[in-house]
Amino acid sequence: EAGRCAHFVLRKRRFCRMVPAPGRRFCGEHGHEEEQNDRKRIPCPLDPKHTVYEDQLQKHLKKCNSREKPKPVYFVQDINAGLKDVAEIPEKQVPLSSLSIEELQNLIIKLKKASNGLELHLKEQILSHQALQEALNDPKNGESAFKHLKQQASILGNMEKLHLLGPGRCFIEFGAGRGKLSHWVDVALQNVESVPFLLVERATTRFKVDGKHKRRDSIFERLQVDIQHLCLNKVPVLEKKKLPVVGIGKHLCGAATDLALRCLVESYTTCCDGEDEEPAPKRSRAAQTEVAPHKSAGNESTTGDHKPVAGIVIALCCHHKCDWTHYVGREFFKSVGLGPVEFHYFQRMSSWATCGMQETTSKASKSEDSEDQTDDTEEHEQTLSRTESGSDTLQGMLSVEERKEIGCLCKRLIDHGRIEYLQQQGYKAALQYYTESAVSLENVLLTAVPSPSLIPERTI
Repeated sequence: EAGRCAHFVLRKRRFCRMVPAPGRRFCGEHGHEEEQNDRKRIPCPLDPKHTVYEDQLQKHLKKCNSREKPKPVYFVQDINAGLKDVAEIPEKQVPLSSLSIEELQNLIIKLKKASNGLELHLKEQILSHQALQEALNDPKNGESAFKHLKQQASILGNMEKLHLLGPGRCFIEFGAGRGKLSHWVDVALQNVESVPFLLVERATTRFKVDGKHKRRDSIFERLQVDIQHLCLNKVPVLEKKKLPVVGIGKHLCGAATDLALRCLVESYTTCCDGEDEEPAPKRSRAAQTEVAPHKSAGNESTTGDHKPVAGIVIALCCHHKCDWTHYVGREFFKSVGLGPVEFHYFQRMSSWATCGMQETTSKASKSEDSEDQTDDTEEHEQTLSRTESGSDTLQGMLSVEERKEIGCLCKRLIDHGRIEYLQQQGYKAALQYYTESAVSLENVLLTAVPSPSLIPERTI
């Protein structure tokens, strides 16, 4: 095209769309192809995916988007990482496909023995919320967008049932992506003034919906940080207003769920009181999880450094990406005679819960959609479907249905460890199906609120 770069991009089967400098046929990235240009381009040492003129390397390194940026105030290295004992960190395990049939049978026996007595049949709690009714009835939305809206509506419905949609709270969306879940929570709270939202996402995100909030008085702040290093006590808005927080997430992938749980119920209530301050007196677990009465957003708590967690609502996802190092249910696994080796194989086997669903998932991802076509939920499901789906020795040993049953059993066992962890921390936690499997194969919602016995009675 006239005024465009003359380099043909083989991978995309089209010409580069960058605009070259006046008098040039190629853009800066492909300038080395220009015959009269004898300047050498080399891969950027910070990110070899792009190149730079060798004689301008030092200048480029100072402004390269891949350079290490200053750490924000709320960055604390590995604060939510979990396992500190190096001796307990598992060594690299052999692939599931390398195990013999006898070894796999022994793993399945251990799995069923550990699952004996657990609540494996979850109740359905598929709800909706008035805030999304107009969007759900909009015929312009395609099939994929409609599925996302149904999930978001049910998450908000479950939040309302737990009385978490109210004033005087800060909502923290982990793995926020485009920020759609926070957007709908904001719509549901349209009559509440000055609600703070924190959107935690480690990667830069395109097509964010943040611009929809410019005319509202809600406070939206993005925290570009890995959950593993996030210290909520040092986030300015929480440090200033000291509000109870509600942790939310839609398809929080694998180990990110464990990091978020530890971030909320451990590091948020026990660390970062300030170097210059005297250490606060040690509180009992009941006092740490106590929920303060609701206040207006502008008022500060009178309970010193006490910062409670009002609730947690997270749609679980990608158990095959869990990690023993970060997993919060290690004590539960040990209590049923399991360890890092079994955990490694169970988290790989958990992907069998979605085996045989590639065709369904592929159709869903290709369906016509509108505003949500860039969401990554289907990508998570496709990854799950491909992982360990047919490369092991169980091809002739188990049927597809049996594999799915074992995969679901692995997921429930991993999730039960999370439930026990929350219960030990003083929370009333539960798992439920929040949407149909036809809408999402990852259809389990984890909810937790402070145990009623730990909430002090209020004088009327």
